[in-house]
Amino acid sequence: MAKFTHLHVHTHFSLLDGLSQIEDLVAAAKARDFESLAITDHGVMYGTIEFYNACREAGIKPIIGVEAYIAPRSMADKEKPDANYFHLTLLAENEIGYKNLLKLTTLAHTQGYYYKPRIDLTALKAHAEGLICLSGCMRGEIARAAIGKSEQEAQVVINKYLDIFGPHNLFIEIQRNSRIGSSDELKLNDKLINLARKNNLKLVATADCHYLEPTDVEAQDVLVCIGTGKTVQDTDRLDMRGYDLSLKPTERMLELFADMPEAVTNTQIVAERCNLELLINQRYFPKVVVPEGKTSAEYLRDLTYERALPLYGKDGVIPEDIQARIDYELNIIIKKGFDTYFLMVADVVEGAHRIGAITNTRGSAAGSIVGRALGITNVDPLYYELPFERFLTEHRPTPPDIDLDIADNRRDEAIAYITDKYGHDKVNYEGPRRGARRRPRLRRAIQ
Repeated sequence: MAKFTHLHVHTHFSLLDGLSQIEDLVAAAKARDFESLAITDHGVMYGTIEFYNACREAGIKPIIGVEAYIAPRSMADKEKPDANYFHLTLLAENEIGYKNLLKLTTLAHTQGYYYKPRIDLTALKAHAEGLICLSGCMRGEIARAAIGKSEQEAQVVINKYLDIFGPHNLFIEIQRNSRIGSSDELKLNDKLINLARKNNLKLVATADCHYLEPTDVEAQDVLVCIGTGKTVQDTDRLDMRGYDLSLKPTERMLELFADMPEAVTNTQIVAERCNLELLINQRYFPKVVVPEGKTSAEYLRDLTYERALPLYGKDGVIPEDIQARIDYELNIIIKKGFDTYFLMVADVVEGAHRIGAITNTRGSAAGSIVGRALGITNVDPLYYELPFERFLTEHRPTPPDIDLDIADNRRDEAIAYITDKYGHDKVNYEGPRRGARRRPRLRRAIQ
């Protein structure tokens, strides 16, 4: 029997629209012998890591995607006509595509949000590398042009997407979800098939899955009513109960597309091309400039001893017991991979002091003589007999946490220094809130 992959799938992260919990979705896919499965929530990627991990654990190949909202004009335009957005299915073929999906969804929320998190074709073209594009459901721009415009006008729309993705990465999405075989769906599919053949584009069959079983349709309908502010008794509302948006088994998809089996088998072509490996639970620290010819570990060791000498040295020599304590801490810090972290925090503190900002470090970090030598803390752990192990041990599974306070009167300047030094895309600062003090956070770099 031919294989099939669902490439258009919503979870409960398609808020008030998708019904499937990720754990249940993956279990159902496993029970139906799917070897691969996609996640394409509406405009968001909240469920990506949970879905990826669940699929890996179940032995299913995860395909990461999103059903994007496309602004009819520019995503900067936010007037009444701009609420009539299009849908587009985007899948990450590789790591580059995954990062571009992250960039696009970020732009959609920070710059394009108008009723929905939208992007436009300009942004899409700038971040199209590594992405496979399916033309979308009935709300897709290509589908709406096919059904509502002339063949010439529909071709103009297809040309826009061909210009972005090329024929290799653009697929025409075709669905047969109507429970009664509606005339609108039949008419649309005929036009999409003709356009695909005219442009030598492959068809892919999708089911626009919003729930697991056909009997879940009533529950999903209630979600849609909540999301649209309607009740199930209202007649003037979005009602998808005439469509089966369940996670259909392969046998059912082959039955629905018996006259064009290539639309089913083409899903495997897409699935085989999507090969994304995510490094889960990895730690990423900002890049710190070190002297040429030295590693960050070597530089941390040299810098620590250089600055410890005026603090603890006697006749130009650090006593053996203090040197042993320094070596003990450095060996653990370096072995755990936190040398760059210490260098970065030391640089932040030094930069704050350079502009006259007062700093204070709280918590267990005061037990580190390396932190004291680097100027991160101003408490001598030897004098106060503070143990390093309360801060970090060789077997501690979580990273160390250095709580740094920067005085309010120079905090903006300190944040400006951090932002300029490490990059605007690496610093998350929300500004002060009433009744609370916000501290800058260095983002986890994905580069």
